[in-house]
Amino acid sequence: MVPRITLHFIWLVLAICVHAGSLSLQNPRFTISSSTAAQLRTDTLSLAEKPEPLKLGPSDTLKLTFQISENSEGNGVQPHQTFLRFYDSVSGEEGIQPVRVTPGGKAKFELNMARPPPSLPPTADRPLEVSLILGSFVHEPTIFDLFDLYVPPSHAPAPHPDEAKFHELPLIHHTFRPEQKLPPKFVSAVFAALVLSPWLVLLGLWSKIGVRVPHLFSPRIIPFTALLLAFEALLCWYWIDLKLGEVLLYGAVLAVPTIFAGKTALAATGEWRTGKK
Repeated sequence: MVPRITLHFIWLVLAICVHAGSLSLQNPRFTISSSTAAQLRTDTLSLAEKPEPLKLGPSDTLKLTFQISENSEGNGVQPHQTFLRFYDSVSGEEGIQPVRVTPGGKAKFELNMARPPPSLPPTADRPLEVSLILGSFVHEPTIFDLFDLYVPPSHAPAPHPDEAKFHELPLIHHTFRPEQKLPPKFVSAVFAALVLSPWLVLLGLWSKIGVRVPHLFSPRIIPFTALLLAFEALLCWYWIDLKLGEVLLYGAVLAVPTIFAGKTALAATGEWRTGKK
């Protein structure tokens, strides 16, 4: 057994389909007048065949009147949406202009070329195809091809301030700094000798003074000396390959045994000095 709500839905759909008739135009008429209100051309439009193309001057006005009705009864109706479409079939540009329709279906549209609407597409020496678009929730949508319209050529649009940003830019050529030239080997050897010369002077003075370190290789001193050499090796490694974070990590690891080895070396040195006294 079919549920009652399903029967109601079917009846509603059938009622909409029966009510959804097509729309038609009654008494479509156009009038072209000059700036002095003199009528230059007036005629009734035939929906079966387009009239000769209409021409408007820079100060002419086009007036279009019609009434929208249902085919079934002929009563005037007001569609939900009514538009005039101005279309250039060559460039593909189009302009949509809304039309106000009264509840009785009567409509009136004026196009004054002295003050053309912004929706009018850019024009040249080609006619614009003018059509009427009707949209409704209870009627079938309809399009009527009305006529072809010649309007004065429009001026070129003013360039946008940011238009240049969207043009094709020239190819970017990167200029890299040339590789650094190494100095001659002789110059490098001279500066290396200058860097090592203080050590040579220090060793020469030590040999004359006769500085003695009898406990340098003592079991309580040599760990501290070895750790100091490890720090020097770490700094050389950092200069060659390591990064700063790695140096800080390895240095923190070496610092712990170096502290205890240094305390042991200081304690041993104090004992030796106390014993001499």
